[in-house]
Amino acid sequence: MEKSIAWFTDNPVAANLLMLILIVGGFFSLNSMHKEEFPSIEPGIIQITIPYLGAAPVEAEKAVCIRVEEAIEGLDGIERMTATASEGVCTVFLEVFADADLTVTLNEVKSRVDAINTFPSETEKPIVSSLQFRGKTISVVVSGETDEATLKLVAEGMRDDIAALEGISQVSVNYAKPWEISIEVSEQVLRQYSLT
Repeated sequence: MEKSIAWFTDNPVAANLLMLILIVGGFFSLNSMHKEEFPSIEPGIIQITIPYLGAAPVEAEKAVCIRVEEAIEGLDGIERMTATASEGVCTVFLEVFADADLTVTLNEVKSRVDAINTFPSETEKPIVSSLQFRGKTISVVVSGETDEATLKLVAEGMRDDIAALEGISQVSVNYAKPWEISIEVSEQVLRQYSLT
C-alpha cells in the first residue's frame, strides 16, 4: 500500500489521470443507476405467532415452539430461525434468503404450520405473515382545547382529505381511542324491572 502511494506521489500525472477516469466513469454510470426516492424495502422476514392461553414460557416452548421448529426445519429458502416463548404466546421469526421467493416460502411455511395437529387445545389458530416495514414520510399532530371525540373526527377528516391526494398510498390515524358507547340507567328504572 505504501509503495503505491509513493508511486502516485512521484507520478502526479498518473494520479490526476486516475481521478479523471473515476469522475468520467461515474458521470456516465449515473444515468444507468436505479434511483428511487422512497425505495420499497422487502425485509424477507416471516413471523409466526401462536397464542397459548395461560401457558408459562416453558410450557409454550415445549408444547408449541419446538413443534413449529421441527415442522419448518429443512425448508428451502430459510436462512435463520429464531423462536421466542413468552407468557401465553410463542413467536417464531424466519429470515428468508435474499434470492428466495418470499411469497412461495410464506405459503410453504403456512401449509407446514397448519399441518401441525398436536398443539394443545388451549392454543389459538397460528398467525403466519411476512413483516412489512413502511417508512413514515410525514406525521401530522392534531390537538386543541376540545374533547377527544371532536379531535378524532377532525383527524379522520384530515386522513380522508390526505388520502384523496395523488401519490399518497397510505394514511393512518394513530393513538386515537376507539369509539365507546356508554348506556347509563338510573337505579330507580332498574328496580322497576327487578334488575340490579
